[in-house]
Order: sequence, then C-alpha cells, then structure tokens
Amino acid sequence: MHKGFYFLLPLLLVACQPRLWQVQEATSTKIAIDATTQVLADTSYINFLEPFKKQVDTKMNVVIGRAAETMRGHAPESLLSNFSADVYRQSASDYLKSEVDIAIVNLGGLRTIVPAGDITIRKVFELMPFENELVVVYLKGDNLNALCQYFASMGGEGVSGLRFKIENKKAVEIQIGGQPLDTNKLYSIATNDYLAGGNDKMVALALHEKRVNTGIKVRNMLLDFIKTETAKGKVIRAELDGRVVYSE
Repeated sequence: MHKGFYFLLPLLLVACQPRLWQVQEATSTKIAIDATTQVLADTSYINFLEPFKKQVDTKMNVVIGRAAETMRGHAPESLLSNFSADVYRQSASDYLKSEVDIAIVNLGGLRTIVPAGDITIRKVFELMPFENELVVVYLKGDNLNALCQYFASMGGEGVSGLRFKIENKKAVEIQIGGQPLDTNKLYSIATNDYLAGGNDKMVALALHEKRVNTGIKVRNMLLDFIKTETAKGKVIRAELDGRVVYSE
C-alpha cells in the first residue's frame, strides 16, 4: 500500500467528523409594526387584497348575540372561563345525549376578552383562533384528583361541574355534581383534543380510560351556542359561583 495513504487517512477521518458550530456573534434590529411602517406598504398589493378584505369583514362583523357584561379569563375562576366550560359541558352532553360530569378548559386558550354588548363572529374567532375539537374523555377518580391538585398548584383553571377549594396550593373539598370525589369512580370530562393529549401540563388527562371524538370544532360550538341563545331572546351571561376559590 502506498505510504501516502497513511498520511492522508488521518486527514480524511478528521474531515469526516461532524462539526459543532457555535454562534460567536449575533445582532438584531427592531422593526416596529405600526402606523410608521405604512409608508413601506406595497400599495398595489393592498389594492389587490382590498376586495377580499371587504368580503371577510362583511362576514366577520356579523353580530350574533349580546354579552350582558364584559367577560375576562383569569384564575381562580372567571366569567369567561365559567361560560366557556359550561358551554363545553352542555355541548358534550347534547352530543352524547347523556349528562357529562365535568368540563375543563385552559385559561391560556382563551385568547381575548368578550366586552359587554354586541358579540360578532370576529370576536369568537379571536377568542378561539385554533382548530381544536370537542372531545369527551373518561378518567378515573384518582387521576382526576391529581388533575385538581395540579390546578390548585397553578391557582385555578376553567371548570364546570367541578368544585374545589385551594388551600396551601392543594385542592381540598373536591366535589363533582355536588358529591365528594370518588377516587374509584370513572368520570366523563368534556374538553378539547389538545388538552386530552396531556398538553398544557395536564398530564393526568392523557391517562383516560376512553375517549370520544365528537368532530365538533370548539369555535363552531361557541358560535352555535351564542346563536341559539340569541334566537331564544337571551343575552350571553355567566356567573361567579365559587366553583374554584381560595380557602379562608
């Protein structure tokens, strides 16, 4: 074998090794996206989009109901989270044609407030901009207890059919449908497909015994509920009923 091979072999081996790249320096520039950037706009493109924007605005600005008061989402309970969770549970019960025990929504998933007054289709899209779907999972009581303990550690979450107090970041006096939580019982829970997968740190939800996919978009569920209530001559309202409170 040629002696040059032994000289080149180490070079070839080194050349074949993966390189670990490291950033030595980085810079960035802040570009404000506000009225000052309007001068940079491509007017021809804006003119092209304008007819489509008008069509979308015409549909999105349709008023479908009225809110009795401004609803915001916050812990430990709020008008907006109570309203949303109640709609989840009612819609799931209607789908299954039997009452669902509990509903759970994540406060982080409620992306805007609903001001008092007219509710438009646009507002519901802003509230629920995701393509999540309504699902029902069946969870053992011991896992539900673990879920409540997580909620308490975070200061509360959006629930319906479920009540508990927060004491030293622990969930106490947990009740479902007015009855104490039974760790051996199987409970039906309406939620969305994102949370049912254990996301948003709701790991216990992924330990369900059974899952029913309704195929109903959460956004459509909210739109339909508001339209139905409006057709009955009702305004959209929610109440703070102490379903999640801090222990005194």
